[in-house]
Amino acid sequence: MYVGTLSFDLLLGDVHSLKEKRSVVRPIVAELQRKYAVSAAEVDHMDLHRRAVVGLAVVSGDAGHLSDVLDRCERLVAGRPEVELLSVRRRFHGDDD
Repeated sequence: MYVGTLSFDLLLGDVHSLKEKRSVVRPIVAELQRKYAVSAAEVDHMDLHRRAVVGLAVVSGDAGHLSDVLDRCERLVAGRPEVELLSVRRRFHGDDD
């Protein structure tokens, strides 16, 4: 069994309230969940309206499949024009951990 996690540090564009922030972050989280069957949520900077950290986790029996899903998730978030991807943290846990 393999577990992979990603943490995206995002800078949001023209956002002036927490309500506007939710309208940007929620669709990203929902699309990750729907397209790739991952567990995803906003996990940090909840009180800042222009910053967000989105975390996700994936479990797979195949390391190659897991890496592919993580790559696709990263491309999806990086391709969103309404956010700037400041950093990505990737962690990979296998049976040996």
